[in-house]
Amino acid sequence: MRAIVLMFDSLNRRLLPPYGDRSAYAPNFARLAQKTVTFDRCYAGSMPCMPARREMHTGRYNFLHRSWSPIEPFDDSVPELLRNAGIYTHLVTDHQHYWEDGGATYHTRFSSHEFFRGQEGDLWKGVVEGVDRRRLNDFAYQMRRQDPVNRTFLADERDHPQTRTFDAGLEFIESNAGQDEWMLQIETFDPHEPFFSYAEYHALYPDSGENFDWPPYDRVTEAEERVLQARHRYLALLSMCDRNLGRLLDMMDEKNMWDDTMLIVCTDHGYMLGEKGWWGKSVMPWYDETIHTPFFVWDPRVRAAGERRSALVQTIDIAPTLLDLFGLPPTPDMQGKPLLETVRSDVPVRTAGLFGSFGGHVCVTDGRYVYMRCCADENNGPLYEYTLMPTHMRARFSPEELSKTELAPPFSFTKGVPVLRMPGWTIRGPWAFGTLLYDLETDPEQKTPLRDDAIERRMATLLVELMRASDAPPDQFERLGLPETGPVRDEHLLIERQWAQVVSGQRIVAQASDFAKGARVANVPIAELMADDTARAILTSAIPSLGEKPLPPPLAAKTLVQAASVWPELDRQKLETLERALTELA
Repeated sequence: MRAIVLMFDSLNRRLLPPYGDRSAYAPNFARLAQKTVTFDRCYAGSMPCMPARREMHTGRYNFLHRSWSPIEPFDDSVPELLRNAGIYTHLVTDHQHYWEDGGATYHTRFSSHEFFRGQEGDLWKGVVEGVDRRRLNDFAYQMRRQDPVNRTFLADERDHPQTRTFDAGLEFIESNAGQDEWMLQIETFDPHEPFFSYAEYHALYPDSGENFDWPPYDRVTEAEERVLQARHRYLALLSMCDRNLGRLLDMMDEKNMWDDTMLIVCTDHGYMLGEKGWWGKSVMPWYDETIHTPFFVWDPRVRAAGERRSALVQTIDIAPTLLDLFGLPPTPDMQGKPLLETVRSDVPVRTAGLFGSFGGHVCVTDGRYVYMRCCADENNGPLYEYTLMPTHMRARFSPEELSKTELAPPFSFTKGVPVLRMPGWTIRGPWAFGTLLYDLETDPEQKTPLRDDAIERRMATLLVELMRASDAPPDQFERLGLPETGPVRDEHLLIERQWAQVVSGQRIVAQASDFAKGARVANVPIAELMADDTARAILTSAIPSLGEKPLPPPLAAKTLVQAASVWPELDRQKLETLERALTELA
């Protein structure tokens, strides 16, 4: 047997033809659905990028104990388990996080690997001219500056990291089609932002010519035409992904691989392109567009194709499914299930699935209802990291962080090994959104949160059961106001108590197109307005916090309309009042 895992990043299932979309030119995704089983209820688990990949290696949730992290010394890793069993494993990828601090132990679990540089501001080609040396440790600045540098080396589609990644994957297949007992992971960073592709793909959709292909992770404040431009650039990149998917399907046809080669096509998470007034992921709750993922499986032992499955499956099921293909059992610490019988006849493997990110909402779905549990109070604590690999995404833990380290007892999955415990943090906690409950059957767009004690109690009970099965640390139960032992009772319910937050969190902020062309609130950076004494007085009167301390440079560079995404009190009415005052000043 052989296996090919094709992994995309930020692939939104709602924009794929097999899931009902009609706007994307993606004929090979439609072709894929005819060659595989399409899963309608696949959910990611630990979010975002590297936590999802850790699940693919280990077959278990990790976000209750750890933020973004490398593979831990106690983790089971499927590529390594297969390698140890004599199965050759190979990774080809342009996913830059593998060569950063927080992802540096993943690729070395494979027998061999190939990297391709240049995605998303990857610190690749060195150009010193024009650099702001004061900001060399500012990764947001570094990435935004680096991206146009990288693009000058990617003028031809043949040089694009996605193309080169597929080239390498196809080269591996060409070289090894006559061999048995191997697993290949072809992993492209696309269609992750920035949505960089080429004129051929831009021409498939309406295009203004503006290179607005890297929206912020934030509420949408841009004019509607810019929102559509970004969406069309995403679709253009998706069409490029589709072409390369077709190349893989062509080779599997050419080499007659369908008789003995499993194909899994998946993603880590989705992406929001203006839905519910949001861009990106992670800074909002894990809505359906980001967590409900596309998933396709061809299993040569079953030979089911052109069929759909409704069983609730998750990313954690990929690891045991690969082991099962090669005749190996799941390890005792794996929470995922082999999907052989689910692919064959839709046999269920779970009644509920867990998902979320470290320090954020902890969520559960039974396939119909989605329950997003908020922290019990605004402090979002206690919150601790548990690790033996103290690195963040792009940095080591600082000595200050490590000075607060304690040795914690082993968890059930750490192979008897104690772990380091230290205070954790998250960029944006869940408090502003409150605890959310949705019925996807009657409200698939998640526009109407529910207030129903009976359903909340049932879903909170499922959540607690999954947390206990995951050996969640006591501080997570305390942070969420849930019982570590015993039943969920009325006093544990939060929706009614947090309803004001729920309502506030649903708001759609003002967009630039809501104001006249040239409006100062929509066009002039806050720093420029604050440089004028009279304008400063107007702003600090309306927003007192502006006068309390200097603004961080990224916020100072925003317009007031853009800043409204982080200042809930800056609603459209207040922005209109400020615009009138600033106009009179001019």
